[in-house]
Amino acid sequence: MVQLPVSQAIGGRMIKILVLGIVMFVIVPGAAAQIAKGNSALGEEMRKLDLAHAEAIFKGDSTALDTLMDDDVTVNHPTNRIVKEKKELLDLIRQGVIRYISFERFPETFLFFNDMVVVMGHETVVPAKGAPDAGKILQRRYTNVWMKRDGRWRLTVRHANNVCTNPE
Repeated sequence: MVQLPVSQAIGGRMIKILVLGIVMFVIVPGAAAQIAKGNSALGEEMRKLDLAHAEAIFKGDSTALDTLMDDDVTVNHPTNRIVKEKKELLDLIRQGVIRYISFERFPETFLFFNDMVVVMGHETVVPAKGAPDAGKILQRRYTNVWMKRDGRWRLTVRHANNVCTNPE
């Protein structure tokens, strides 16, 4: 074994650190950009799905909702109840409990995980006659959890709550 003077050993270590630093600043940002591009495309896909869900709710389109939602979808609904399956949710739409004369959704944030995307944002809705809070303009915060099941993104969990306003 050859012993190097301390100054050469430290210099060799410094070169390795310098090379590693260059690799980190040149190669890693390129890889991060690829990940960001992938999330950008996925983010656009998820935005379209999230807005399609809002449109289907607004129109009471049970065929579209059946395609977009998982069979075991669970919704923490703004009417202060938890709806645990798609059939029950579709029944509420048919009964007019979930029905709107206006429904706008604004996705704000997308969180990406392996086979799951979390979408958070706000909604402005006006329930239709016969529905709770009919005719009132309601501001909501929402979180939708989309999971990839059998190769397709499906809404699996939703939480929506009405934003409280100060009484005047």
